[in-house]
Amino acid sequence: HLANNNKGNMAASLDQVIEEKTDTVALMSHSPFETETELNKSMQAIDKGAFHVSQREAKTHQENLQHLCRICGSSFKTDPYKRSHPVHGPIDDEMQVLLRKKEKKAISWPDLLAKVFKIGVKGDIDTIHPTKFCHQCWTVVQKKLSNSPYEMFFPRRSPVEWQSHSSSCDVCGTSPRGVKRKKQVLNPQLSKKLRMVSGRVRKIRQIKNPKQVNQKSLMKKIASCKKIHLSTKILAVDYPSDFVKSISCQICEHILADPVETTCKHLFCRTCILKCLKVMGSYCPACCYPCFPTDLVSPVKSFLSIMNSLLVICPVKDCQEEVCLGKYCHHLSRHKEIK
Repeated sequence: HLANNNKGNMAASLDQVIEEKTDTVALMSHSPFETETELNKSMQAIDKGAFHVSQREAKTHQENLQHLCRICGSSFKTDPYKRSHPVHGPIDDEMQVLLRKKEKKAISWPDLLAKVFKIGVKGDIDTIHPTKFCHQCWTVVQKKLSNSPYEMFFPRRSPVEWQSHSSSCDVCGTSPRGVKRKKQVLNPQLSKKLRMVSGRVRKIRQIKNPKQVNQKSLMKKIASCKKIHLSTKILAVDYPSDFVKSISCQICEHILADPVETTCKHLFCRTCILKCLKVMGSYCPACCYPCFPTDLVSPVKSFLSIMNSLLVICPVKDCQEEVCLGKYCHHLSRHKEIK
């Protein structure tokens, strides 16, 4: 009887074990699908949340860009008048007047910014680049077109490089004053020029002493261009003295040959000014304003055309022919061919 009871208990326990195993197998068979669907739902929820966050961040990034300058990265909030100019658009009237005076052509801002700052803004993207630039950079363009010193307005050599939005974005985590620039090594020539400008320009001109008077004769000796350049005495027309002074070099006092203009608006022969700058230092011989060979530019085309149309008398013996200054070299070469 006991043996039969033991057998019955063993069979019941075996049945319970089999039922438990089948239940676990059934659970194992159903759980992967359920867990996968749950994971997919949670991943979709995370993706949607991340998409909304990234979209919001991109929107705030683009809004922050609207308050920054495309060129220097400064904030428009620093300007009390909140002045700004569109990067893509026509040039304003004031700048067009200046371009007309300088006999230069530019229709839109992208062309002008490419000439002045050497940057291409035509391929800008609104989500990466600001669409406006500040009035300070506008002043730099104006100063550079009018051939005036502009380093005090834009002391850096290169504009800001803009990057797309990221976790370590400079635009979104920027200060109210604008984007922080990367530290750049200053050009020694530029820093020297800034020191000279700040040191010399503010000083009041002193009364000329005998040394300054003798300086003019010294400059003439340095230039030593009597055999190369033409004297004002060979002009065919008796022009007013002020006009003659305006077309003559302020170093050698001869008719301007290959004229160049300094930042302080004085005219010199190219060879004369380069010799003086090399010997006497980087100052304008007329007003002692800081001047470097890189600052020398050619005058406007209308002035050059007036110069070329001046009538001069050929200094060769038995010639005395009146020739335009622009054709004088060709006329002189004929005399050499005859000889």
